[in-house]
Amino acid sequence: MTSYGMPYLLEDKTGKLTGSHFVDINDRLRLTLRCTSRGSTHATYIIYNATAGTDPIVTLNFGSNNSLGTITFGSGPQVPMSSFLEPSFNGSAKTRKFIGSDGQPYKWSWRATQSEEWTCTNASNHQVASYSLKVPGEPEYDHSSGCVLTIEEAYPHLAAEMLASLTIMRHIVAHNL
Repeated sequence: MTSYGMPYLLEDKTGKLTGSHFVDINDRLRLTLRCTSRGSTHATYIIYNATAGTDPIVTLNFGSNNSLGTITFGSGPQVPMSSFLEPSFNGSAKTRKFIGSDGQPYKWSWRATQSEEWTCTNASNHQVASYSLKVPGEPEYDHSSGCVLTIEEAYPHLAAEMLASLTIMRHIVAHNL
């Protein structure tokens, strides 16, 4: 993979939790979040790596009343979202940690900095990903929400996990869980 010396800047095309395309501005990576089923007792979302094919890489199943459900990576086992993304030591639902497929711990925090809505750090407290909202006053763009998921260049192997965990975190805040 080409090294640009810059992070993956995944433009969130819709900015909506109900589905979006996340496309790197240098076209190195394309992820799709799609709602495939919605009913009164559940909602299912699939994340696809549109760069590498059409097979689902992550499945998110939310329960009734928007409750947390399960997450599945590829054809692996279903894991409760509350086990995958555990509340952090401070007890806030808006700060949760998970263990990445690389065996390392990561933590999402809501509004930990002024410039990002969400920040993901590793065990060394180094920022590895963030999600930024459109800047107030910024002009409207065709086919773009103005929101950006940024993943540091050394972490593309965790991109699907970052999007999945971010989606769960955004869901927690949106539904006040």
